Amino acid sequence: MKTYIQAIGEATVEEMERDETVFTMGEDLRQSVYGVTAGLVDRFGEDRVIDTPLSENGFFGAALGASLCGMRPIVETVTSFLWVGMDQLISQASKMRYMFGGQAELPVTFRIRMFYARGAAAHHSDRNYPIFMNTPGLKIICPTNAYDAKGLMKTAVRDNDVCMLFEDGIAISSRAEVPDNEDLPGGELLVPFGVANTVRAGSDVTVVGIAGGVQHALDAAKVLEAEGVSLEVIDPRTLVPLDIETILNSVERTGRLVVVDPAHQMCSAASQIAASVPQEGFWSLQAPIQVVASE
Repeated sequence: MKTYIQAIGEATVEEMERDETVFTMGEDLRQSVYGVTAGLVDRFGEDRVIDTPLSENGFFGAALGASLCGMRPIVETVTSFLWVGMDQLISQASKMRYMFGGQAELPVTFRIRMFYARGAAAHHSDRNYPIFMNTPGLKIICPTNAYDAKGLMKTAVRDNDVCMLFEDGIAISSRAEVPDNEDLPGGELLVPFGVANTVRAGSDVTVVGIAGGVQHALDAAKVLEAEGVSLEVIDPRTLVPLDIETILNSVERTGRLVVVDPAHQMCSAASQIAASVPQEGFWSLQAPIQVVASE
């Protein structure tokens, strides 16, 4: 059993060992507040483990520039500080491949920690992944367990577009089975984008959990099981690309859909899923769709 943090750390080390163009940058990497980058500077040196100033706009831009020159940066930050680097993300990163007619690649992975309900106050509490879902050119990833955290992280580092991997504070201390590489087909763990995971099979209601909403859904499933209600819990894993087919197939069997999203409901991932399902699977629904989200 490995923690979510250990899994992200393993993925980082494996990708840095595999490819010399991979490096990581961010604030306080040497001290490694959460342990992901602990010991990396001793292992890979200061040229590949870079402590940055408190200037997200600056080092986001540096990462984009490095990616255009053939490097593969991994950038560590938190959700609320994405606002500081918004111009780099929205005006530059998301548009460069299009502006250059497909000739440019931007293989940057942003590792973004997010919290809520832990007294994190104004500057560490945002859940802003829906805003980036609305920005073409960005891939939005929300692993909810250690297995997916490692597999999706490795896939992100190898992807040639800008990937934003949101690490949910609800999940970071969780543990899951993560096989050793030698026990895996192909010798490594890679989880593809756009493939949802049915984490619990059920027959009465489909519940789609977004990020930490998956754990809330699983907790509810245990309670409702005692009352004779069977929940099928789906983890989309990635929001862009979104595997709507898995959700539709489940709703076709259950006839009911609840979407659980710790982010605000207005223009959220939950509201997008709730809008998409009736468009393509209206006749499967036996009851109104319900969204459980922050106000």
